[in-house]
Amino acid sequence: MTDAPAPAPAPAPDTAAGAPAVEAEPLVDLLDLELIDTDLWRGAQPDSPRERVFGGQVAAQALVAAVRSVDDALSVHSLHSYFLLPGDYSVPIVYDVERIRDGRSFATRRVVARQHGRAIYYLTANFHRHEEGFEHQDAMPEVPGPEHGIDMTDLMRRRGDAESAALIKEWAAIDARWLGNSRHGLDPDPAHPSRSRMWVRINQDLGEDRLLHDAAFTYASDISLLGATLAAHPVTPPQVQMASLDHTIWFHRPFRADRWWLYDQWSPSAQGGRGLALSRVFAEDGTLVATVAQEGLIRPRRSS
Repeated sequence: MTDAPAPAPAPAPDTAAGAPAVEAEPLVDLLDLELIDTDLWRGAQPDSPRERVFGGQVAAQALVAAVRSVDDALSVHSLHSYFLLPGDYSVPIVYDVERIRDGRSFATRRVVARQHGRAIYYLTANFHRHEEGFEHQDAMPEVPGPEHGIDMTDLMRRRGDAESAALIKEWAAIDARWLGNSRHGLDPDPAHPSRSRMWVRINQDLGEDRLLHDAAFTYASDISLLGATLAAHPVTPPQVQMASLDHTIWFHRPFRADRWWLYDQWSPSAQGGRGLALSRVFAEDGTLVATVAQEGLIRPRRSS
C-alpha cells in the first residue's frame, strides 16, 4: 500500500545499467505460498520494520493463490482488487480462494486475504483460455533506454530516512530506472499534466514459469503509481499521506518480468484527497503487455 517517494531533482544519471544483481530469491520465496487446506493458502512475510505490509506483496500473493486453483491451460487476463486494512508484518497472511466460475473459455476466482480474523484485501481475477482474434496496440513512446535512467535506489537513499532505508531493503529484487516526471525530466504535455516514466525489471532470472512472472510483475507494479498522481504538484513525500485504495491489472500478452519493461504512467485526475493513476506497460521491443490502474489516498498533511 506504500508507493516509492516522489523523486526529487537528481544529478546526471549513471549510464551503465549493468547486469542485474542477484537479489530476487527472497521475492521468489515470498511468492511460494503454503497450502494449508483446499483453496486455503498461507503467505510468508519478509523481515521488515515498516508498519504496514507493502500492497504489491499482498496482491502478488493473492494472485498466486488464485492461479493455483485454475486449469494450467488458462492464464490470468485481469485482476481487480481493493486494499481494506493495513497488513501486519508480524504474522502470516491467509488467502482464501472462492471458485466463482469455471467455463469453457473463462474462469473467475475471488480471493480474500485475512489477518487477525479480519479481511485486509479482496481480489477478483479472471482467466482465459488462449485463442486467436483481432489484434492492435498503442505504440510505445520514444524514450531513452534503461541505461539512461536514474537508479530509484539512489534517489531513495538520498532521502536518508528510515522509511526509505526499509524500502530499499524490501524492494531489493526490483531494479527501477527513473526517466522523469512532469516537474523533472519529461517535456511538458498540456494534455497530460501529471506524468512519470521509468524502466523496471526483477533483477534475477525467473525461469519459464508464467505464474512467477505475472506475480513478480504484480508485486513491482505497486511501487510508483501514486507518485504519478503527484508529479504535477510541488510537494515532497513528508507533506502527503499516501495509501493505495485499489489496484487493477489487465494482462494483454505474455512477457518476462525479469526483462526491462517501460512503466508509462499518467494521472488523469486528482481531487478530494484521491488521485487516479493509469499506466501502459511496454516490453523493451515495444510490445504493449499490460495496463495498470490505481486510485489512492493523497491527502495533504496539515502542519501542526
